[in-house]
Amino acid sequence: MSIINCQLTQSPIGIFDSGIGGLTVVKAIQAALPFERIIYFGDTARVPYGPKSQVTIRKYAADDTAMLMRYQPKIIVVACNTVSALALDVVEKSCPGITVTGVLKAGAKLAAKATRNNRIGVIGTQATVSSNAYGRAINELNPDIEVFSRACPLFVPLAEEGFIDHPATKLIAEQYLSEITKEGIDTLVLGCTHYPILRKVIEETVGPDIRIIDSAEAVAFRTRELLTESGMLASARKASAPHLLVSDLPQKFSMLYQLFMGSEMPDVELVEV
Repeated sequence: MSIINCQLTQSPIGIFDSGIGGLTVVKAIQAALPFERIIYFGDTARVPYGPKSQVTIRKYAADDTAMLMRYQPKIIVVACNTVSALALDVVEKSCPGITVTGVLKAGAKLAAKATRNNRIGVIGTQATVSSNAYGRAINELNPDIEVFSRACPLFVPLAEEGFIDHPATKLIAEQYLSEITKEGIDTLVLGCTHYPILRKVIEETVGPDIRIIDSAEAVAFRTRELLTESGMLASARKASAPHLLVSDLPQKFSMLYQLFMGSEMPDVELVEV
């Protein structure tokens, strides 16, 4: 192996999201690729991205990519469905020569494979749902699939507050999900990386007959495929804690990380975007 290739294999995987939601991707990638170094940036100063305009989302995507590029990643994983839907091209242009993968296409592919009755539900932020990016991605794979989408904007702040099993979360889940489950779907895509934090409540609300598609798990599998195909899997055989960066409230992020990841209190670095 050349020196350059050796350096690339030891370079980190860069992951970004608007807040704590991308930790679902960190957790999934750690499970799929336990020996990879991870740099995670959570843009906690500007969360949520979902209600913002496309112009603003595209600016944030460029900022977030620039932050990760300081650490010379070998691949960038866009752990934000809103950015995946509206600004993946911005990320690609901001890191020439670096492979970019997003949660949206990976989740769409897994959902299209999973459905048996060709009726898929998608829940996400207002921006993701309005873009119909999941519907287009799923129908490119199978035009016979009907896609039913529902924006669930309050799920993000509930996840950010750590209201994983709160009565308010259950009430809001019932309000959001009652209509989409009436469409006869057999598959539901969690089209926002914050939503798996609330997965238990979502599963209880939709019932056992609807398969949940976690876009975080899907993009972890895709990341492993891309690194394997390019020969850039880490050669080291030692797991390490992710390097965590946030743009605001590092103490709160640290506590939520501990709650969600089931780990010791991590070191979280405050950075300026």
